[in-house]
Amino acid sequence: MQAKKRYLLVSLGACLLLVAYLWGLQIGEFHHQNHHQQLYRVAQSPGLPRQRWPEWTHPLNTYLEDGEQEEDSPLLHHQHTSPRERREVRNNIYKSRRCRMDTCFDFSRCQRGFKVYVYPLLKGETVSESYQKILTAVEDSRFHTTDVNEACLFVLGIDTLDRDQLSNQYIHNVKARIQSLPTWNDGRNHLIFNLYSGTWPAYTEELGFDIGQAILAKASIDMDNFRPHFDVSIPLFSKDHSQKGGDKGYLTLNNVPPSRKYLLVFKGKRYLTGIGSETRNALYHIHNGEDIILLTTCKHGKDWEKHKDARCDRDNEEYSKFDYQELLHNSSFCLVPRGRRLGSFRFLEALQAACIPVLLSNGWELPFSEIIDWSKAAVIGDERLLLQVPSITRSVDHDKILALRQQTQFLWDAYFSSVAKIVLTTLEIIQDRIHSHISRNKLMWNSLPGGLYILPQFSTDAAVFPFYYSSLGKIPSQEFTAVIQAVTSLQSQLQPIVKLVIAVAKSKFCAQIIVLWNCDKPLPPKSKWPSTTVPITVIEGERKTMSSRFFPHEIILTDAVLSLDEDSVLSTNEVDFAFIVWHSFPDRIVGYPARSHYWDGSKSRWGYTSKWTNEYSMVLTGAAFYHRYYHYLYTHYLPTSLLTMVDQMANCEDILMNFLVSAVTKLPPIKVTQKKQYKETMMQQGSKTSRWADPDHFSQRQTCMNSFSGWFGFMPLLHSQMRLDPVLFKDQVSILRKKYRDIERL
Repeated sequence: MQAKKRYLLVSLGACLLLVAYLWGLQIGEFHHQNHHQQLYRVAQSPGLPRQRWPEWTHPLNTYLEDGEQEEDSPLLHHQHTSPRERREVRNNIYKSRRCRMDTCFDFSRCQRGFKVYVYPLLKGETVSESYQKILTAVEDSRFHTTDVNEACLFVLGIDTLDRDQLSNQYIHNVKARIQSLPTWNDGRNHLIFNLYSGTWPAYTEELGFDIGQAILAKASIDMDNFRPHFDVSIPLFSKDHSQKGGDKGYLTLNNVPPSRKYLLVFKGKRYLTGIGSETRNALYHIHNGEDIILLTTCKHGKDWEKHKDARCDRDNEEYSKFDYQELLHNSSFCLVPRGRRLGSFRFLEALQAACIPVLLSNGWELPFSEIIDWSKAAVIGDERLLLQVPSITRSVDHDKILALRQQTQFLWDAYFSSVAKIVLTTLEIIQDRIHSHISRNKLMWNSLPGGLYILPQFSTDAAVFPFYYSSLGKIPSQEFTAVIQAVTSLQSQLQPIVKLVIAVAKSKFCAQIIVLWNCDKPLPPKSKWPSTTVPITVIEGERKTMSSRFFPHEIILTDAVLSLDEDSVLSTNEVDFAFIVWHSFPDRIVGYPARSHYWDGSKSRWGYTSKWTNEYSMVLTGAAFYHRYYHYLYTHYLPTSLLTMVDQMANCEDILMNFLVSAVTKLPPIKVTQKKQYKETMMQQGSKTSRWADPDHFSQRQTCMNSFSGWFGFMPLLHSQMRLDPVLFKDQVSILRKKYRDIERL
């Protein structure tokens, strides 16, 4: 009897231990889910904990409370692959899974600067159209080098974009070819691009070769395989994606409320079985045929009729009634569910169409997530809560819909509209990691004009750049530096440059005058320059080129720069008024002589005109104000090829500066009070050494227009009909009531 009692006690104790063990496992899994999994959320901001929604979506909090999550709800990050398959991918492909910049990158190679080397293609070797665009973008960038010894980063000449073994563009023997490279070094300091990985039916992230310690720039990358602050998540783009420039976004009206015909739309394939089928098969539950249009078709693939279900015929019929582009451009939100892979072309299509993406792709590391705050442009959902999407999108206020749509347009234009921008953003991210002490902050990446136009080598303080003055509550300094380009010798006190120095020095806003001596004659003695109340500094150019007038001299400390030709004719009143105008528009060129561009349909090229019309698109830098940052951007951002072209022609540097500023700001320059005699005065003063007297001057400028637009990939110049005049200008009142009296007498 006692033995039976002992057996019962032992059995009961064993059962209690087993129950306690299982209960502990369940609690641990529950905490793991709460820590890693979120239901509807807004994309994670770089460096910040994941937020479920922006602060303005308080009504949505009821959907998101942790207490409402089911403890036994399955994780959907990897619902289509087994743990063994995921483990094999990580072990075979991502052997260096713990790689970070400080452990798998050789910083010593970058001491001479951030230079990128592209391996040459082997004789007779070809690459896909998309990969050729990537290689071209690298080779056209300011980072490219042909010297392997000065390279900081290496890009393969082997096409690794499509690693689907069933694809016609799949490249064999990649592993052996990569390892035979003399500088491979287990992938250190190498950058590998990939758009497609894995194949049917599992579509794992198998690449078919070991990337070693190389940085992976990959589309549709999974959070579990993504190595933070080492890899780069890029968007999936088609072979037809623009090489440069790219098409503009479709947000043309900033009306409030931002009414569109539809609230939420989707039109795409429905997978009957396999990976990516769960969400798309359930879309019909929330389709209402009115403001929510979610259309799917199973009419794809060779054997679709063999596998079609009861809904296929009805879905196919309704699918053909709507045009995809019409839906995109007439909806506030666009559903972007995962396909066979995590990412899809629809993501970029929605951004361009100003249709706020509602992403249903659990586990997807969003493109450029390290720098982009996606909470300002997209809604990140959870595949488990599809039925809550309609109520969530309806709860977003009209003003926030407009803000989200505006951000989609900024991100599209800044980082995604062309292959060149995608590649340059990838390279800039890597450069910021290497030189972390001089890198861009989140404000620079997520607001106009975008990180690609902000060079942190100029400054890491956003308050120094003119684009952030209003958002940071800053105003530019109340002084300017005049920079005069001198190309003729100083022989008489009656020369235009002497009169110009005297007039500019009388301005109460002038801090100093710098004369750039680009004349072949020796420097004149100090006694030949007029005596002024502001310091005059004469700098003799080493190369004496046209581009040197925009060199960022350290002596220039004021925010504003007044750029002047030596034969400019300006009064002190004109200088003061132009500066006051610039002070209100510090990111733009503000000045007097204006020119315009036009499209010549007969010659299929851009034209340049100096005719006086009611509109203009350029303000010449012979008499114009702009921010000193543009000196740095002109010198260090523009390619050597364009600067060399300007210097060889001794022409077009003013046009190139206008191209640059308009490309950055997306705005035209500003012309101040009309001064018709400007052109005539310079023509009268023209001599054999004057550019205005050169008969080839005009034809050269026509050539420059087309060369510059070719490099930018689009025409950045914008026409304007605005001219700013002083108050009471030309009004029939006493001259004593007018502040800038001399302007009317000119």
